[in-house]
Amino acid sequence: MFKIMKTEDWKEIDEARKAAIVVLLHNSRGPFMDLPRTAGWGYPEPYTRDLMFSILGIAVSGNTKLMDSIRKVLETLAQNQTPRGHIPSLVHDMEDRGASDTTPLFLLGVGIFRKVTGEIYFLEDAVEKALTWMEYQSPSDRFLVAQQPTSDWRDEQWVTGYGLFVNTLVYSYLRILGKEQRAKCVLHEMSRFTITGGTMHSHVHEGLVVKHKPYYAFWSYKIHSSERFDLLGNSLAILAGIASPSRADEMVSWIEEECAAMQKRGDLAVDLPPNFFPYINPEDPDWHQRYTLFNKPGEYHNGGIWPFICGIYVAALVAAKRYTLAAEKLLVLTRCIKLSTTGEVSYGFNEWIKAQNGQPMGQDWQTWSAALYLYAVKCVEEKRTPFFDEIR
Repeated sequence: MFKIMKTEDWKEIDEARKAAIVVLLHNSRGPFMDLPRTAGWGYPEPYTRDLMFSILGIAVSGNTKLMDSIRKVLETLAQNQTPRGHIPSLVHDMEDRGASDTTPLFLLGVGIFRKVTGEIYFLEDAVEKALTWMEYQSPSDRFLVAQQPTSDWRDEQWVTGYGLFVNTLVYSYLRILGKEQRAKCVLHEMSRFTITGGTMHSHVHEGLVVKHKPYYAFWSYKIHSSERFDLLGNSLAILAGIASPSRADEMVSWIEEECAAMQKRGDLAVDLPPNFFPYINPEDPDWHQRYTLFNKPGEYHNGGIWPFICGIYVAALVAAKRYTLAAEKLLVLTRCIKLSTTGEVSYGFNEWIKAQNGQPMGQDWQTWSAALYLYAVKCVEEKRTPFFDEIR
């Protein structure tokens, strides 16, 4: 594995890994009940989804202080769970509700925490309530769960109905918690084609497979769907084994070819994939007027480069056994996480980067950017994907 890159490259990666630990320790206590911060300065609040994603990196860090902070996060979420089982969007605020991804991320996070600590019944009551809540999120009373627009991590982008990202989380937590039969049913429904032709026949159910494409649809609901590419959802599909090895390999090749084409057009200035493409433009039917302020093409959720997602993509490359490419992308990511909005820190671990010019645009010292960098390094270093290997 160390022969893939030069020794000095690995030294650069190791320095960045140490910097990530510094960021996470700095963020491990914030102003709200001593819970972790979402970012070093800009986001003092403990956002549930960010901290649940950070479990992946913290769990492989070997740092007991960080593990203790995550234990507190999980226990506080359980205390603030609604009577019906929903997990709030802010760890400390039981009234901040409505997210579609916080409950599945909590279930996945508990599953990972159990694997690391050996506490197989950790938060068992909260887990059972959350599992019940998730079963009620299916409009068809089946297995895929649906969501309202802007209710997952994309708070400025519309995902309607059965979103790929949330359902990859559902499959993953079911597997890690040993709910094999229901996981099998989720996989079966995801593996159906999206409905085309404008007609939904009786007893025909929509799925997330796109005809003649190696990746999964962004979302699908009845006769409607989006075939734009969601990097986070598809990377998780590879990691969790929703995509077969052959589909995963084909998908990776497709992603790299599309990114090369975007670079030639001037739509992409960094050798890392945007979180979403093709970008939604003002003339497109799925454009919303609010995007003018917050979601311009190549920015934020509409094609920004997110370091935490790129960390998951690197892990997906390892899962697809594309080890050389994973190492190459890790090195590019290492150089990207040095960028900062302020220019006052050696490692920015920024929130997101503008696709067309590679400039950092979000908050520095983002918890999930640092944590998922740690996870990506571990995956490349050991040619394995902790917690997902056994799922896949």
